[in-house]
Amino acid sequence: MRDVYIIGTGQTPVGEHWHLGLRELGALAIRDALADARIERAEALYVGNMLSGCVNGQENLATLLADSAGLLPAEAWKVEAACASGGAAVRAAALAVAAGAYDLAVAVGVEKMTDGVSGTVSAGLATASDQDYEASHGFSFTALSALMMRRYMHETNWEREDFAPFAVTAHKNAAGNEHAMFRDPISAEDFNRSPVVASPISVLDAAPICDGAAAVVLCSKEVIAAHHEPVRIAASASATDTIALGARDDILTLGSAAVSASRCYDAAGLSSDDIDLFEAHDAFTIITALSLEACGFAQRGEAVRLAQDGCLEPGGRIPISTCGGLKARGHPVGASGTYQIVEATLQLRGRAGTNQVPQARRALTQSIGGHGSVAVTHILEV
Repeated sequence: MRDVYIIGTGQTPVGEHWHLGLRELGALAIRDALADARIERAEALYVGNMLSGCVNGQENLATLLADSAGLLPAEAWKVEAACASGGAAVRAAALAVAAGAYDLAVAVGVEKMTDGVSGTVSAGLATASDQDYEASHGFSFTALSALMMRRYMHETNWEREDFAPFAVTAHKNAAGNEHAMFRDPISAEDFNRSPVVASPISVLDAAPICDGAAAVVLCSKEVIAAHHEPVRIAASASATDTIALGARDDILTLGSAAVSASRCYDAAGLSSDDIDLFEAHDAFTIITALSLEACGFAQRGEAVRLAQDGCLEPGGRIPISTCGGLKARGHPVGASGTYQIVEATLQLRGRAGTNQVPQARRALTQSIGGHGSVAVTHILEV
């Protein structure tokens, strides 16, 4: 297998894009990534998306974007892995280049969630859960996360208010990201007072519904030119777990996240101690905590303490959500995994502006679908 490098990134602002559709958002990110790489063509396009069929009434999405971005007749297909679709698209492109099928490939994640009414979007998101045993009984994604958070609090004796630093840090980081949806900082008091959605989860525990697209250009070593700022994909891995929470031996162990991270560490010859920043799938504060523990940054039940001790901030031991994360940058579900890759690449290039992690050389990104039913993890390095 060949080494794979990122040589171009592109992203749209995350928000409510009433004047842009899927084709416009996706094409904008793709063109920006190609321009950053200073190339005009690519041999393949992999599109991460979850909801285009049920919310936007549009399948055959990859061909639509290949046409809109001027990439015809490139191979193009959609990659769906629930909320991990963006990360899965990057992995698909990386595997194609590593295998020698192509020298240049583009991965883009795109989602247009604000086109649908809230009920339609909620029903679409619920398709990532078990339809027979969860969704059909009225369990929303927020409700399932609330069950996990309640159990975590029961086992560890942490209170809901103790989770505030996760959200506060994300919003603080988003203030320096011009592409983020929520750039205003919040306080612990704001978190504690925020309205409860499904106890113990409140509005400020959860990532927002929004629109956005992010893209990366991947290539083999032979394609790298003098003007490129290449970032190597040192490792890429994916793993799965049961879709239904009730089918797991332990709902507080994100098995897919732990296995995919372990595979990445082994492939790269690294450990969690070698990682300079972590782009976590912080769709809910409880998922942030469980991801940190699954990836080896904290022992079971201790991730909340990391947050309280400031270890997750830009100057801390393991900075997370460095550009706001899903919580404050926004979570256009099928695109979030590619946003993570774009943001980690900017960090490793030293181009993250006020959010820059000093001397960052290695980044771990992890995109999670469902409630840990699938996870896609990457290690990037310079």
